[in-house]
Amino acid sequence: MTKTTPTLVGTDTQFGFDVDGLHRKHTQDISQSFLDDIKDQRNASKDRREGDFMSVAQIPVVIVEKWMREGFDIMTGEHSAADIVKKLKAENLDAFLTTEKRV
Repeated sequence: MTKTTPTLVGTDTQFGFDVDGLHRKHTQDISQSFLDDIKDQRNASKDRREGDFMSVAQIPVVIVEKWMREGFDIMTGEHSAADIVKKLKAENLDAFLTTEKRV
């Protein structure tokens, strides 16, 4: 079994102020190579037999934080992999799915 080190991409936080008050904006650079790697994993999943664990998605931090603010916290364990896949697809974020298989 090959172990890989995850690539962590940090988030940037910017603050602004206008007539409505103070604003905080989070951004994260999602490189094309990151998206290409996910696409390669997704395509390879068609012919790969899964073991005990299966990668379903690689979701950027800014998406996870946005969902948390909306009340959809994937870190609590209350949402199944199928729920997360459904939400990704509903928000047109299919590019972050790492498998073509049904979960």
